[in-house]
Amino acid sequence: MDRQDRVVNLRGRGPGEEDSRTTSRPSRSTSARQKQRVQQQREEEAEESVPPELAGWIKERAKALKIRQTDRRWAAEVVNDFRENLLKFLKKNDDQPFFQTAEFLTSGSYFEKVKIDSPDEFDMMLRLQAPSRLNITQLDDGLFYRIDLCRPTRTSIRAFILEENLTLSSSKILSEMHRLVRKFLKTYRVPDEHCRWVVNRKRLNSPAVTLSLCRTDENSEELISVDVVPALEVHSSQGWPPNVRNGPDIDNWLGKKGRQEIRSLPCFFVPKRLKGRNLSEEAKESWRISFSHIEKKIITCHGNKKTCCESNATKCCRKLCLMLLKSLIKGLKHRFPKELDDLCSYHGKTVFLHLLSERFEDSMWAPHLLPSCFLRLLGALEDSVHKGLLPHFFVPQCNLFSPGVFPRRVLSFLGSALEEQRREGLPLLKPPAPVASLSLASPPPQDDAPVSPTQTVPSDTMFHLDLTVMNKQALAFAVAVVCVLFLICVK
Repeated sequence: MDRQDRVVNLRGRGPGEEDSRTTSRPSRSTSARQKQRVQQQREEEAEESVPPELAGWIKERAKALKIRQTDRRWAAEVVNDFRENLLKFLKKNDDQPFFQTAEFLTSGSYFEKVKIDSPDEFDMMLRLQAPSRLNITQLDDGLFYRIDLCRPTRTSIRAFILEENLTLSSSKILSEMHRLVRKFLKTYRVPDEHCRWVVNRKRLNSPAVTLSLCRTDENSEELISVDVVPALEVHSSQGWPPNVRNGPDIDNWLGKKGRQEIRSLPCFFVPKRLKGRNLSEEAKESWRISFSHIEKKIITCHGNKKTCCESNATKCCRKLCLMLLKSLIKGLKHRFPKELDDLCSYHGKTVFLHLLSERFEDSMWAPHLLPSCFLRLLGALEDSVHKGLLPHFFVPQCNLFSPGVFPRRVLSFLGSALEEQRREGLPLLKPPAPVASLSLASPPPQDDAPVSPTQTVPSDTMFHLDLTVMNKQALAFAVAVVCVLFLICVK
């Protein structure tokens, strides 16, 4: 069954919305205005099918996800200063000339303006220019590759070529990136004198140099995390690898011209190793193709019409739906950190991109349809989990839920967790209950006040009671000590 055709209130399908495959198509004489009216009526019916209380929670949570301007300004100042000074350092650094031509590309949820809660994570792709021609060999379903030079070279990239062949080493590039960042931090000072940058330990399958911004105090918590990812740019004249050369299926959504523009962009490869044990030497030096720059372009210019979200009159709820799904995934991972360790926000982002290409009309994402649109997105994720099938948006033959990369037990657990959330009305999206201040602790109940045997005493009241009892005990102990000392002195 199509994931858009499941009749469940929480999935956002209205009682009057039917399967497009079974309903008869409108005649050619039907005007565009009539079509628009029918579509609007269906969307209104879908909106009415969402319980009012749940719709209110969803809207309230969506407002709370937006980052405060003061927090955004401080984080942007700190991160931009780090980025600009690191780039200056690389351009002046003589001991590794290959990085002197590097440039930064902004990518990730913050720059796509779908970051939630706080500006505490940033992704930076450091663009490294590759030679004009490369031999690119596919190692899996289409995400991982081996990259070889076509011929020997005397340019600065030769420092990262394996000795026995012309293979470009991803591990050497990443290790050099770590070394350069550590060298840079020895002389760099954060604009906020109370903070410092710390380089995290290497992670085996991570393509990034991860840094944490912490207070200068010892054992301080992380304030901001930054991933600096070296990305090898393949010249646009070489084109994308054959299995992804057609580009994503966005003709109905962004148009054939939009698809052509995307296909004309260069592709990037990041130094990420294939997962698994007993890897071959070429698999240990693998590169993963990256579409982060294209994802940013698509999410930024997301409308079927070019004017979408250019003003308040043309707003849509697409980004808010993605932010809500990211919030739900974040809540699930926080609640089940071990069980859902393999789950990440990119799974939600992939489901989101597929749904955008299927529901491409801007009117389907009107702001007042936020609750039903989000529940439809959640339903699409549930369908992918139950089927065990989530094709990569740019590499459709690659299944992000295949057993090799996403274990069956984790997939089953995720399906149960999503079903629980749907059944209980999405408790992870409900606004948190207000926490009473300790100074305003409730007074203890009077002796003559009736108490039900099932009544639960509030935690703040229990704190007040415990504190009173402790004070009395301490006073009695002090009196006893004084009396003993007095008797000793008298004797």
